[in-house]
Amino acid sequence: MGLTGIQIFKLLPKTNCAECGVPTCLAFAMKLAAGQAELESCPYVSDEAKAQLAEASAPPIRPVVIGSDDVFKCGGETVQFRHEKTFVNPAGIAVLIADDMNDDDVEGRLKRFQELKYERVGLILKPDLVALQNTSGNKDKFLSLIKKVMDAGIKKIILMSDKAENLQAASEIAAPIRPLLYAATKENVDALGKLAKEKNLPLAVKGKDIDEVMELTTKLTEMGLKDLVIDSGSRALNKVFTDQVSIRRAALVGGVRALGFPTIAFPCEMSKDLLEESLIASTMVSKYAGIMVLSDLQGESLFPLLVQRMNIYTDPQRPMATSQGIYEINLPTENSPVLITSNFSLTYFIVSGEVENSRVPSWLLVLDTEGLSVLTSWAAGKFSADRIALFLKKSGILDKVKHRKLVIPGYAASISGELEEELPDWEIQIGPREGAHIPAYLKTWH
Repeated sequence: MGLTGIQIFKLLPKTNCAECGVPTCLAFAMKLAAGQAELESCPYVSDEAKAQLAEASAPPIRPVVIGSDDVFKCGGETVQFRHEKTFVNPAGIAVLIADDMNDDDVEGRLKRFQELKYERVGLILKPDLVALQNTSGNKDKFLSLIKKVMDAGIKKIILMSDKAENLQAASEIAAPIRPLLYAATKENVDALGKLAKEKNLPLAVKGKDIDEVMELTTKLTEMGLKDLVIDSGSRALNKVFTDQVSIRRAALVGGVRALGFPTIAFPCEMSKDLLEESLIASTMVSKYAGIMVLSDLQGESLFPLLVQRMNIYTDPQRPMATSQGIYEINLPTENSPVLITSNFSLTYFIVSGEVENSRVPSWLLVLDTEGLSVLTSWAAGKFSADRIALFLKKSGILDKVKHRKLVIPGYAASISGELEEELPDWEIQIGPREGAHIPAYLKTWH
């Protein structure tokens, strides 16, 4: 269980130096307790205090980092349900590449892994990891595949082999990028535990059931290993689901340290149909995999999975917001219409999408309303005439258009009179209430 702010404060130097960016040590301690600051921000905390704080305030599910410079992080969760507090590290999506695949299959998967990226509500959505499997059992083939993937610039990988000696050879090549080794079992736990400790690499643990997993993680932690990932061994959806919930609950509610690690699931081994794999993976995103390995990546199956993950791993207490500014749509000119909306991401993407669909060159002004929609921000006084007028004058739009006409959302029509007083040189026009009506409106704009 995490420490309170007062408990943390007692371990801080109490200098009130403000070098951490917070005025006092007490305020810094409160931020640490809330998970809003990092202990490393304090330049004067003692090593002894760091050790005590790290151990006492460690999340019940240990965060595990895969990679060196460009890293993927899983685990670190502190709650079982999203409404209690936001989940912090989005579930990783990996594509499986085996060393017995032909060159076209390998190159196709690598290409899709690197090219399938989507921008949505200001975020870039993409897969995270490449899992390399030593299906052939041949060491040279495995090493050749690893080199090919690393030469392609991919640095977040999972190395999978049933042979400890092959993972040993693979780690010699890949250790600098800190891959995840998969997997320590009852048969090879000593060898892989020694290897992971020697190379300082994260290690996956696979048992035939949760009880065996606990035996393995206990043994490995006693060896000094902390960066572990759990595979419960199940491959049927109902059993995997049950295992994921049981592991999460045991760690968070029961305080079972032997299960306090992120998990890895393999939809690729649970179906031969990619769409069905994606459905299984969507279940795992919700309950509660840290990493999911798919057999392939295709846009039609990957995109909805990425969007689902984004929705689950955003903070439910903080609206998603787009940056304030001027957005050019369809190559606008000095005679193009000027519209304004709020910076609630969903509002922005609906409005910008409809403007783009109209094919009418337009300027879209996005006002910072702290992530609130037009109607909500108007009611809260954040989409008001004085704020809009000040933003418009400072935005630079005056240098981009010859006319002085501003289109405001239909739901904000009541502020048109106030806006005319604030902007006497501008003609305030009332746009549609619904985004779907924007294309027709713009085609008749004058």
